Amino acid sequence: MDDLHELRRRIDEIDDQILNALCERAKVCKAVGAAKKRRGKPVRDLSRENELFKRIAVKGVEFGLDASQLKAVYREIVNMCSSVQE
Repeated sequence: MDDLHELRRRIDEIDDQILNALCERAKVCKAVGAAKKRRGKPVRDLSRENELFKRIAVKGVEFGLDASQLKAVYREIVNMCSSVQE
C-alpha cells in the first residue's frame, strides 16, 4: 500500500507541475492576445494551431505517447488559451 501511496503522491506533484505550466501558458497567451489586438489580428490562427498539433504529435511519438490523444488534449488547451486571449 505504501508504494501506491507514494505513486499517487508523485502523480499529485506532476499534476501541480502541469497546472503551473498551464498557468504560465495562459499568461503568455494573454500577452499574445494583447499583441494581436494591437495589430488588428484575430484570436484564432488556424495555421499556427495546425503547426502546434503537428509538432506535439511528433514530440509525443518520441515520448511514446499516442498522437491522437495528445491532439485531443491540446485542442482543449488551445481552446482554453484562445478564450484567455479574447
